[in-house]
Amino acid sequence: MSTVGRTFIEHRFIGVLQMILELADIRIKPDASAAFEKNVEIALTSIFPKSKGFLGYEFRRCIETPDRYVLMLRWETLENHTVDFRSSPLFTEWRSLVGGFFSQPPHVEHFSDV
Repeated sequence: MSTVGRTFIEHRFIGVLQMILELADIRIKPDASAAFEKNVEIALTSIFPKSKGFLGYEFRRCIETPDRYVLMLRWETLENHTVDFRSSPLFTEWRSLVGGFFSQPPHVEHFSDV
């Protein structure tokens, strides 16, 4: 799968907003890449865009560790992710698509603009 997300120009434009970057470090079970990537793409195009405050994303696969991914989601506010999305049926849909692929719980942190 190619890199999915917004272009550099769009990143710079969105960077003007005081947005929150959610970074999820995801480890999946061996030999599950193709199905996992397909399901993440479904979520990125049909689940996340419905969530309040969702601004965009990048999805990358690690070169050195092929079962490792980073998913970077941009939100208007921290609460848009931690409250609005996490407490919605959309979160349940997201986890039903990808949760079975995780080899361990994703490590998730949030970052603000400097």
